[in-house]
Amino acid sequence: MEERQLARTWTARVLTLYPDMFPGILGHSLTGRALREGLWQLETTSIREFGLGKHRAVDDTPTGGGAGMVLRADVLDAAIRARPVIGPLIYLSPRGRRFDQPMARALAAGPGVTLLCGRFEGVDERVIEHHGITEVSLGDFVLTGGEIAAQALIDASVRLIPRVLGNAESAVEESFSGNLLEHPQYTRPNDWNGRTVPEVLLSGNHAAIADWRRSSAERLTKERRPDLWRAHVQGTSADPNGSAQLSDAETFAEKGDHKED
Repeated sequence: MEERQLARTWTARVLTLYPDMFPGILGHSLTGRALREGLWQLETTSIREFGLGKHRAVDDTPTGGGAGMVLRADVLDAAIRARPVIGPLIYLSPRGRRFDQPMARALAAGPGVTLLCGRFEGVDERVIEHHGITEVSLGDFVLTGGEIAAQALIDASVRLIPRVLGNAESAVEESFSGNLLEHPQYTRPNDWNGRTVPEVLLSGNHAAIADWRRSSAERLTKERRPDLWRAHVQGTSADPNGSAQLSDAETFAEKGDHKED
């Protein structure tokens, strides 16, 4: 893909064996329009270019035995060093801290993010330690590779960049704001298949509508996400392994700590 270098523009740098997967879904809808308008930019680094030998080998068998293959530390190190690391250096990994809305906000507030997409059985632990890479997970499941997770993380962060969303209030009122799920949404027709829009939403009484939306959000959160509800009541993060460890959310986004010794 053609890449443009725009100074002081939020940048996602992605290290992957499959650069052709990008921008993928990020090239469509609001994120795609924002990409074309230069509100953010995408750089891809092909890990394969740093492979060894005639066949550009990037992996080897696990030391100590076991199934599958592991991405080599020397190959990944060369790929990481090929361009400046932008923002925090993150490896998409099922054993990482859980990605959440506070983390997306922290990333959106910084200069960008550098993402390492794993494959096979993962990456050599030594490159994670050497570069001080942060491991981040979308949830308790395993994907074939990190590319889908990387696109999800980028999408969640980019949409919070100023001017990407048409209505700034959208990012304030959606799910996970204040540890609450979003209230139900309705539109025309007011009566569909015998199901009607709640009368309060048609009343024009903005205070009553706000109260209804708030109470609906609280009810849904209590029913579906008791962990979020407890965090809402206590005024804390819902995930002790997620945004709590990233608080320093701003520090995390701004410093992008990594080692290159």
